[in-house]
Amino acid sequence: MLTKDELPYCPVATTVDLIGNKWKLLIMRELLKGTQRFNAIHKAVDGISQKVLTENLRKMEQDGIVAREVFPEVPPRVEYSLTDLGESLRPIISSMSDWGTAYIQENLM
Repeated sequence: MLTKDELPYCPVATTVDLIGNKWKLLIMRELLKGTQRFNAIHKAVDGISQKVLTENLRKMEQDGIVAREVFPEVPPRVEYSLTDLGESLRPIISSMSDWGTAYIQENLM
């Protein structure tokens, strides 16, 4: 998690820093549906490589947005879910979805 001194001064810049890349937003879209395993996220996020998915999940875990739970099974099972902090981003993602839907309807149909 970033320290207070490492965060940008601007609150919008802070939000963009935490969720502002394409992959993080699409990963969050999937995790807003509920707890997911790595392969389910990988299949649902079209075009993402395993390496990039792993990097983004690790960063989101470090930032406190995603929780990772490892089950002691053979083979090991790992599940990802949103933390309370990640869940608090639901209205932002929902607003983005609503805006995108309206834009598509007005401009592309």
